[in-house]
Amino acid sequence: MKNSILKFSILIILAIVIFVFNFKSNSITKPEYVIVIHGGAGNASNKDINEEQQKEYIEKLNEALAIGEEILKNGGNCIDAIEKTINFMEDCPLFNAGKGAVFTNDGHNELDASIMQGWDLNAGAVAGVRDIKNPISAAIKVMTNSEHVLLSGKGASEFAAEQLIEIVDSSYFFTEKRWESLQNILKSKKHGTVGCVVLDKYGNLAAGTSTGGMTNKKYNRIGDSPIIGAGTYANNNTCAVSATGHGEYFIRYTVAHDISALMEYKDLSLEEASNIVINEKLVNAGGTGGIIAVDKNGNISMTYNTNMMFRAFAKSTGEKGVGIFESVKP
Repeated sequence: MKNSILKFSILIILAIVIFVFNFKSNSITKPEYVIVIHGGAGNASNKDINEEQQKEYIEKLNEALAIGEEILKNGGNCIDAIEKTINFMEDCPLFNAGKGAVFTNDGHNELDASIMQGWDLNAGAVAGVRDIKNPISAAIKVMTNSEHVLLSGKGASEFAAEQLIEIVDSSYFFTEKRWESLQNILKSKKHGTVGCVVLDKYGNLAAGTSTGGMTNKKYNRIGDSPIIGAGTYANNNTCAVSATGHGEYFIRYTVAHDISALMEYKDLSLEEASNIVINEKLVNAGGTGGIIAVDKNGNISMTYNTNMMFRAFAKSTGEKGVGIFESVKP
C-alpha cells in the first residue's frame, strides 16, 4: 500500500515538474508579438539592383518594420500595425503598391489590396481601383464597415470616399521609373507587391497585402493580392500568410490557404507547409514567387522560389532581420 502511494506521489510530482517546465519553456520561446513584411519577389540579380539601390530598399524596409513594431510594442493590435506598415510602403515609390504602382497597357494604374483577421476569419478587399491613395485602408473599411468582402473599380472608390479614405487624382501615381518600365515592356519576371503578417500581444493573427499589379497588364486583369485564400489568409488556429508572385498560379493553387490547410489537416509545421506549397507545388506548376507567414506560436517563414525577395521581420524577443538576396534566418 505504502509503495503504491509512493509511486503515485512520484508520478504526481513528475507531472507537475513537466507541466511547469513546458509552461516556462513556452513562455520563454513564444514571443509576445511578431511582424514580418515583404516588398515583392522576383528573378532580379545583383546586377539589376546595384549596391546603392539595395541600401535604399533595406533602409525603407527597416523604416516600415519599425512603424509596425512600435505599434505592437505599445499594445496596438495586429490590424493597426498592418495598416500603418503597409501605408508606409504604399507611399514609398520603391515598391509596386500605391505611389509606386506599375502602369497597365493603356497607361493607367490599377491597385488591389486585401486584409484578413484570424480570430473570426473576417476579411476585406478592393480591386482595380485607380484613385484610392492607400488601398489597404480601403480594404480594412470593407472588412469592418460593410457586409462584403471584395469591392472593385468605381464602386470600391465610391465606398472608400464614403468612408473618408483619401481619394487622389490618378496623376498622383505617376513615377518616371514605372512609366519607363511600361515603355520598355519589361519581361524579367519581376514581381512587386507589399505585404505584412502579424501576431500581436493578444494572440491574434492577421495578414494584409497591397499591389499595383502587373506591368503592361490588359483587360482589367486582377491577380491574387485581393483574393482571400490566394494572396492573403489568416486563421488564429494556424497562421497568417501574405503572398507575392505570379498571381494566376497563386489563385489556381490557393497558395495562402493551402499553407494553412496543410498545418490544420496534416499537422505540418509552418516551414514544412510553406516549402511544400512554394518549392514543390508551385515550382512543379511553373509558378514563381514567395510568401511571408507567422504561425500562432510566433514561428515565421519567408519562403520563395525566385532569386530574391525583399523581406524583413522583428520579434518581441529582440530577433530581427532584413534581406533581399542573402539568407535571413528567423
